[in-house]
Amino acid sequence: MRYQHRLPVWLHDWIDLFLPVAQILLIVLAAWLLRVCMRRLIARIGHRYTLPAEAVVGARRVSSFLIYAGALLMVLERLGVSGTVLWTAFTGFAAVAAVAFFAAWSVLSNIFCTMLILTTRPFRLYDHVELLENGEKPGLRGQVVDINLIYTTLRESDDGDGAGTSLQIPNSLFFQRALRRWRGGALPTARSRGGAVDPLDV
Repeated sequence: MRYQHRLPVWLHDWIDLFLPVAQILLIVLAAWLLRVCMRRLIARIGHRYTLPAEAVVGARRVSSFLIYAGALLMVLERLGVSGTVLWTAFTGFAAVAAVAFFAAWSVLSNIFCTMLILTTRPFRLYDHVELLENGEKPGLRGQVVDINLIYTTLRESDDGDGAGTSLQIPNSLFFQRALRRWRGGALPTARSRGGAVDPLDV
């Protein structure tokens, strides 16, 4: 650089060290200021349009993550890390995170639905339940014998085609279909596949 020819030789190494440090500090400061501005902007938008508090907090977290992630990439680039390497690593991490999220989504959904089942009590142990496929069309039916974090186990009645077997139904399915319930351990009236039966106590 031209200015280095005007400075003493012993300052050249210090300048080469000072410039990256100064650039990194400027990047961090700019990221912090941008984060403050975004938080204020999001707060104003939330107050003006009466947005839920959860939406405002979520928007703040997402904006902070994006700002700090961008700042981190810029800092690493200032330290000499190749931009191509950074982009490749970032896209690879994003792809793995997306796959892991979608893979775990069904499990997390079932765990959340388990909490809802235990708190709202749409049915209890030893109740007889039936998940209706479409209106009055026969569906999955049996006595509830176990409720765990992922599945609810139904023991099928002895008068059906699946006599002596058990069904493990994902807990999220109980919130996607209509549910018919018979309280207690008494068996519901037997019926054919195409017929209908009145529940003892729904």
